[in-house]
Amino acid sequence: MNLRLANINEADAIWDILQDAIVQRKNDGSDQWQNGYPNKQTVIDDITKGLGYVLVEKDQIIAYAAIIFGEEPTYKEIKGKWLSDKPYAAIHRVATSEVHKGKGIATQLFLMIELLCLSKNTFSIKVDTNFDNKQMLRILEKLNYTYCGDIFFSGASRMAFEKLLK
Repeated sequence: MNLRLANINEADAIWDILQDAIVQRKNDGSDQWQNGYPNKQTVIDDITKGLGYVLVEKDQIIAYAAIIFGEEPTYKEIKGKWLSDKPYAAIHRVATSEVHKGKGIATQLFLMIELLCLSKNTFSIKVDTNFDNKQMLRILEKLNYTYCGDIFFSGASRMAFEKLLK
């Protein structure tokens, strides 16, 4: 497996993966990602800004994440306290190909993101999710992310986590 920047001709494949995740969130009874966000333009914007990353196996995209190296404006205010004030990477829009669900791919994606962060001398990762996203919460627990409090995005409260890599 290889984690790399996405390129614009992969936007359709990435959007297909995200659409499956949107349906999954709906089937789970969640309101997360049910209001038109993310959408295909979000993917295009991620890619053109250099934020879109794909996990590839045998030339097939099996997972996607947007990774922001630098400040995430939404994370400035937290009801709680971050573990550190270090420079960090923020992870958003994590999705795994439907064909690869249940195979630990999202966990592998997070582990590869940690290696990417270390290679860029970034020793903190921050991520947020809905309180009812049980799959993401399991991954964050398994990989020793610490719950730091709640942030607010589009008027909704979201659980915020941080992991220090060093």
